[in-house]
Amino acid sequence: MAPSRRLTLIALAASALLTACGGGSSSSVPEETRPQDGRTFSTASIPAFTAMTPAQGDTVDVTATSRWSGVLGGAAYRVEVPANWNGKLVMYAHGYAGEGSALTISNPSIRRHLIEQGYAWAASSYSKNYYDVRAGVEDTNALAQAFNTIAIANGRPLKKPSKIYITGHSMGGHITAAAVEQETLDTANHKVHYDGAVPMCGVVGDRELFNEFGAMKMAAQALTGYTNTPADSWASIAGSVTSQLFSQFPSATSTTMTPTALGMTYLDIVMNLTGGPRPMFTQGWAFGGSFGSTFGVAFNVDSTLDGILNLPIIDTTGFTYLIDGDPAASAALNATVQRLHADPEANRLRTDGLRWVPQVNGQFSVPVVSIHTLGDLFVPFSMEQTYARRAATNGSSGHLVQRAIRGVTHCDFTTAEQEEAFDAMIQWETTGVKPGGDDVLTATTVASPTYGCTYTRNTFGPDDSAGVQALRAGIVQSGGSCP
Repeated sequence: MAPSRRLTLIALAASALLTACGGGSSSSVPEETRPQDGRTFSTASIPAFTAMTPAQGDTVDVTATSRWSGVLGGAAYRVEVPANWNGKLVMYAHGYAGEGSALTISNPSIRRHLIEQGYAWAASSYSKNYYDVRAGVEDTNALAQAFNTIAIANGRPLKKPSKIYITGHSMGGHITAAAVEQETLDTANHKVHYDGAVPMCGVVGDRELFNEFGAMKMAAQALTGYTNTPADSWASIAGSVTSQLFSQFPSATSTTMTPTALGMTYLDIVMNLTGGPRPMFTQGWAFGGSFGSTFGVAFNVDSTLDGILNLPIIDTTGFTYLIDGDPAASAALNATVQRLHADPEANRLRTDGLRWVPQVNGQFSVPVVSIHTLGDLFVPFSMEQTYARRAATNGSSGHLVQRAIRGVTHCDFTTAEQEEAFDAMIQWETTGVKPGGDDVLTATTVASPTYGCTYTRNTFGPDDSAGVQALRAGIVQSGGSCP
């Protein structure tokens, strides 16, 4: 342990003892900083906030809304309130935006649905990029708290929202799930009690995603002769590893991936690390394209998540590698693969707010409907399995519904699937009747050829992208359609 870190811990302990004896406050002890705290970001390049384009089938005038934008606490924001506001507010959390200095902001994918149903919505750019979920939670919560103040400043005083919900994609799914956790309610600087949540393609296993990335990377290195190469040296060997495992790999112009014989062995390992046998896994690597992001982005993230932390957080010591039908090769791999170790203090509780990587402990008391595509290999379906186990451990299973969607890449939902999940959460929160979901933990159920058919909706509306429609057509062509 570094001397400065040891001294900080000693000071914290001494201050806590002093406080217990009535002689001081732990808030006087400064917390350590990290590289992320010294980075600067800008809202200057965020485009203007414009009305939706009307579409056939609209039930209200989607242009007749109040649309407000600005900057709050270093984060840009957008707020939209329909003319027929129903008194309820939906917070939207966007996904990972990279490591550039320019902040970005996204409208919710179900924006049209929200407006037509009378919901107001608000979204933050967050004040920082990188994988900064702490900033995402705090800035989203701060914006929710400022909703009425913003409305007054724009000449439309509104009553306090009767309900506040939260939804988000990918990293935004992590923000969404973390926002309703008891630990967040206990430790956040901006506290918001959400009435329900819909994480989509979310990192609902928090740090476990990065552990899986580490395990996948170490397996790739072990199979290709780089067993002892340091984990943070991936860039120097990525080309060699990739060419040994794949004869064709996703690029800027193609999502196609063709494995070598060794690559097929590797993909078997990946399948078992990321949720086990399941429909859409083969389509996911064959043409979904998300595994290219795992190799090209996730494997290059260092063990501190590129300065989100000061100490290594990735731990692969708990993984057992499995090559189906080859116990001898599985045993050999487990005996030789490099194991990564996390520092137990890397993501400790802090005295100045949330952990640097807020945890999804599975301890919540509001309705949560979580959806995930089966072919996602950037934020794999195993996140849902981790979430389910944690919720069961903490007695929250009764508040969690999970749905598997037969998509083949990261977050490639149809709008109908997302609207249905949101509406299911709302009906649950309103009536108390729990909606249907999928069993994500029973291996034979997940491996069934029809798994994920129940909540997959291959119908398209005006807000479905050409990319999603093409991928769903690809599933049909590959023989992956539901009966």
